[in-house]
Amino acid sequence: MAGSLLVQFGIAVTAIALVGALAVRVGLSVIPAYIVVGILVGPNEPTSVGGISLRLVRTSEFIDLLAELGIVFLLFFLGLEFSLEQLVSNREKLVRIGLVDLGVNFALGLGLGALFGFSWLETLFIAGIVYISSSAVITKSLIDEGWIANAESEPILGTLVFEDIFIAVYLALLSAVALGEGSASDAALSVATSLVFLALLVAVAWYGSEHVERLFGAESNELFLLRVTGVTVLVAGAALALGISEAVAAFFVGTAFSQTAHVQRIEQVLSPVRDLFAAVFFFSIGLTTDVTLLAGVVALLFAAVVITTVGKFASGTLSGTFYGLDRRRSIRVGLGMVPRGEFSLVLAALATSVGTGALAELIPAFAVGYVLVMSILGTLLIQHADGVTNAVETVVPRF
Repeated sequence: MAGSLLVQFGIAVTAIALVGALAVRVGLSVIPAYIVVGILVGPNEPTSVGGISLRLVRTSEFIDLLAELGIVFLLFFLGLEFSLEQLVSNREKLVRIGLVDLGVNFALGLGLGALFGFSWLETLFIAGIVYISSSAVITKSLIDEGWIANAESEPILGTLVFEDIFIAVYLALLSAVALGEGSASDAALSVATSLVFLALLVAVAWYGSEHVERLFGAESNELFLLRVTGVTVLVAGAALALGISEAVAAFFVGTAFSQTAHVQRIEQVLSPVRDLFAAVFFFSIGLTTDVTLLAGVVALLFAAVVITTVGKFASGTLSGTFYGLDRRRSIRVGLGMVPRGEFSLVLAALATSVGTGALAELIPAFAVGYVLVMSILGTLLIQHADGVTNAVETVVPRF
């Protein structure tokens, strides 16, 4: 069994490396390439070409764990680039743009659910799936395209933080309603526990930088790597066990390190670890995608892609103006918020666990197809932001 898993992991990494090299050569982002190759060598259709089996890698707890680590390290590095002091000082702007993002995109999800005749519970799932952007995809794209140090990254990252905190509360409430587990007081306790845990992380990041500086001052890069990785994964795992987004937890661990002199060393020592696990995360999206199921949700998928792309672009552009950015950078904020990913898939998994009506197959199939399309489309929009921005300015001279 161990040998089989090792072979599959070797195939996965080799496939990722080959398509990544091809994508770089033709000038495309590696993210869509990683997702597509996951579809090609995964357990779902297409399963063969010319009689040769393509079922080379199957989903497993091992792959899922590595993909989870990809999310953790992407958001940890995002926290490294984000000043907690800046986050707190701009909290009014952050709440404002977060509410705009929520008001526009969650409402569009509710409208889609009503338009296609879903029940109120099914509609809540649809709204959550289309509302939340992908922290992992966006972070990877910002790093790859060099946006991370640009002015437009601040409203993008601020919106992601708001979304991640909101979705942690939303998942707790939706789970209680959908699964019928626990009372309203149990759901309230779960939400309160989440908020207390996040508050503790913020307090450590704000007040504990001197202790973090001292505790992680190992001379050996090996020991330094082990300490940083161990603490980051432990905190993220504890958050997940409490029903909190591991991504949010990893982000705040990163902000704790951002106030220390360890930042440059972390980037040098841990960047290869981040890149490996992040590649597996995008590959795993492809592994879970069964393209044959998309035929039953084509109309819903098409409507959602068009409507929510416009919605995210509009709310993101407005958020950029709230931050005082010029027109071009505000448009780039709108483009940067389009990708969807990991949290939409978490909602799909919750829908599957309910297993009744459209929640059993239709909504999970929609979620997987939606994430596939939006992660690729969003990545391409970020990669070609200059050309898209020029086109928008030409077609829409004033807004």
